[in-house]
Amino acid sequence: MSFYFIQFLTGLAGASSLFLVAAGLSIIFGVTRVVNFAHGSFYMLGAYIAFTLVRWWEGGALGFWGAVVGAAIAVGVVGTAVEVALLRRIYRSPELYQLVATFGVVLVVQDVTLAAWGPEDLLGPRAPGLEGAVVILGHSLPQFDIVLIVLGPVVLGALWVVLHRTRWGVLVRAATEDREMAGALGVNQKWLFTSVFFLGAFLAGLGGAVQLPREPANLLMDLNIIAEAFVVVVVGGMGSITGAFLAAVLIAELQAFGILVFPEITLVLLFLVMAVVLVVRPWGLMGRAEDAPGGAAHDPGPPYQPAGRFPTLAAAGLVALLAVLPAVAGDYALQVLSEIFIFAVFAVSLHFILGVGGMISFGHAAYLGLGAYGAALAVRHLGAPMEAALLAAPLVAGAGALVFGWFCVRLSGVYLAMLSLAFAQIAWSVVFQWYDFTGGDNGILGVWPSAWATAAAPYYYLTLALAVLAVAALRRVVFAPFGYTLRAVRDSPLRGDAIGIDVRRVRWLGFGLAGAAAGLAGGLYAFLKGSVFPNVMSIPVSVDGLVMVLLGGVQSLFGPLVGAAALTGLKIQIASETDFWRVILGAIIIALVLAFPRGLAGVVRRQGGAP
Repeated sequence: MSFYFIQFLTGLAGASSLFLVAAGLSIIFGVTRVVNFAHGSFYMLGAYIAFTLVRWWEGGALGFWGAVVGAAIAVGVVGTAVEVALLRRIYRSPELYQLVATFGVVLVVQDVTLAAWGPEDLLGPRAPGLEGAVVILGHSLPQFDIVLIVLGPVVLGALWVVLHRTRWGVLVRAATEDREMAGALGVNQKWLFTSVFFLGAFLAGLGGAVQLPREPANLLMDLNIIAEAFVVVVVGGMGSITGAFLAAVLIAELQAFGILVFPEITLVLLFLVMAVVLVVRPWGLMGRAEDAPGGAAHDPGPPYQPAGRFPTLAAAGLVALLAVLPAVAGDYALQVLSEIFIFAVFAVSLHFILGVGGMISFGHAAYLGLGAYGAALAVRHLGAPMEAALLAAPLVAGAGALVFGWFCVRLSGVYLAMLSLAFAQIAWSVVFQWYDFTGGDNGILGVWPSAWATAAAPYYYLTLALAVLAVAALRRVVFAPFGYTLRAVRDSPLRGDAIGIDVRRVRWLGFGLAGAAAGLAGGLYAFLKGSVFPNVMSIPVSVDGLVMVLLGGVQSLFGPLVGAAALTGLKIQIASETDFWRVILGAIIIALVLAFPRGLAGVVRRQGGAP
């Protein structure tokens, strides 16, 4: 029993760091409505800056804690700069474009950190005077963990005082309740948003800095913590600081005891909890039902128009040009183009549920991965040829999308997005840990095309043909009766329900169709690479899909193709030229979002006079 008590205290220590990050994320979202994907980068910067300041200010406890506070302030300044220079310019853009912009910040910060501190993990010093451990019930507990256990409630109390006993806190709570009304009453929203961003980034930096004695600063800290922070914020209730604290304790304790009781599901447990909470109580433990988004996922913009004669001829000409390209292009160019075709199908499938269906998905890579594993497992365990495996890929992914979608389509907005992320991470965790069936993190090797398609040119033609068919089929569905119905429930679910449309069923079928199309892309990807690994369904791949759709333009059917070609081509080209490709790609993404907040295809539509 004493051992479990120590494990409980260890969980409380971990909950404090998690709460600091989640509280900052919750405050920022509550006021600005920005899903700040760069919040994990602030946490990582806090650890790295604290490491440097501790080295500079060697001088006992004062130097250490001064470095912790200094790092948090420095990160708060960085967050302020991001808000002023970037986000302030795009607050009026669709919310998902803000997500893409913060993802660009993630890429930039990753490479800036790599250049400044190097690729090695940096093990920070112990907190002076807290190097030892205390014995509780016969078991040792690090003294620093006791400090962290106290720190969480202290920060929670300080935030409560600031938010409930100061004028600034009243304004923050007012903006959280109704941002537009607060602005109409004369609140200086620019100043308020900037100060909120400083506080949120400060808390994230503080969380990273105090974590330094417990784990080394490393370049994976940002993505590792952001997923957990999203879970805590959603489980606790969007915008609720008290809910974030309770959820952090719950999640941290589940992780602390889960590794003892259910070690085989430690990776999936976090997201399984979020999925259960969102299904049972979509607005979180301390959130309110009316806070759950209920409208369309974004501004639908002008209605989609069937392609006219000129665009149809231009598309046919482009396909014809691509068909003769193998006569002059080398194998490497054909492989790059094949990968672009595959991700074009992936982007179009995501656009189908995002732009056409109005459902935000942060986990669409799950269906790309299910398709890839469906094809690879058919080859490995059934000895199926490539042709049969490619048929299995969309069936497996479509079935998975129907299972996940049955729960997801009951929600909307950021809650739907988070539930889709939870299911994607559950799928990732299963393939990552199921060694006997999926190969675990070793992946599945030897997934080769049939003999007739082993050369670059034949497989290029196969990928081109299937990509054209998939894109054409999805476009056809958009202008079929089902597509019009899906767009109707996107624009007004209440009106759709009032006229007799089964809203959930329509959205569910659209979700499954998009998943099947992504699965086809996954099957093609498996045979292109000759192997499949769990990272094919990881969070960065899902974000890549969102970037492709939003760069191209969510309000254009042509946009996802442009975005997929732009992002995939840029990643491959830049990565082959420099090790610091992320900072270049991130800067390009940020520049494109600032210059073209409606996407690249939106600019073409505007210049062409299209509605």
